[in-house]
Amino acid sequence: MQGIPADAAISENGAGQFEINMHHVADPLRAADDAVLFKRLVRGIARKHGLAATFMAKPYGDLSGSGFHTHFSLIDENGINVFDNGGDEGTPLLLNAVAGLLATMQQNTLTFAPHENSYRRLLPGAHAPTSVSWGYENRTAAIRIPGGDPIARRIEHRVAGADANPYLVLASILGGALLGIENEMQPAAPITGNAYSMNLDNLPLDWATAIDAFRKGADVPTIFSKRLQTMLVECKMQELRKFARYVTKFEYDSYLEIV
Repeated sequence: MQGIPADAAISENGAGQFEINMHHVADPLRAADDAVLFKRLVRGIARKHGLAATFMAKPYGDLSGSGFHTHFSLIDENGINVFDNGGDEGTPLLLNAVAGLLATMQQNTLTFAPHENSYRRLLPGAHAPTSVSWGYENRTAAIRIPGGDPIARRIEHRVAGADANPYLVLASILGGALLGIENEMQPAAPITGNAYSMNLDNLPLDWATAIDAFRKGADVPTIFSKRLQTMLVECKMQELRKFARYVTKFEYDSYLEIV
């Protein structure tokens, strides 16, 4: 299929789990379109062969979940990567963007983790970020600055799950980065070591908290229209209430005759 090239498909450590690296494109809307089309193709091909493909964030409770890591850089009108200063640390603009992402991360977690199942992935030590943090080549942090050739200096946002809406994810990321750049925000020092063992501000680690954070987020209306903010909150509240009325077999097995 033209327009959705994948650079690589790598077997991961979950059951039947693969990492797909999508080829980068200059247009964020095109990137979101490609991600949606790819997911539809995978599910359709799986059904054709009598199988099922899922992009749930955590289909198996005791195995790794599936993320939607987003890498991005910023190119000027001359095709120059403005995050590249020739070294590992990146430019002041990169740091401004990181600061904006950190400042909006808790408010926008609902766009990165939009479902009940999403929060089964966001657990300490489960290869998914749980805190507002950033670092260089640190895979326990929410924001990672990958190493390598400085010409490709970029930001990796690691919070979203594979179940997230790519359009909302990219809007949250680019909107947060722009907020940081426009206001010349400065991030805290990058972390080194294991983020899970540090005393850091947590992401909303349950669905209801994330919905409330998006509803109250002071920066959310700067990134999204008020109508979208209201509609997403109302939609997710309705979904949350429906899940709250459902009693699982595990609950019956655990509590039916012992309470």
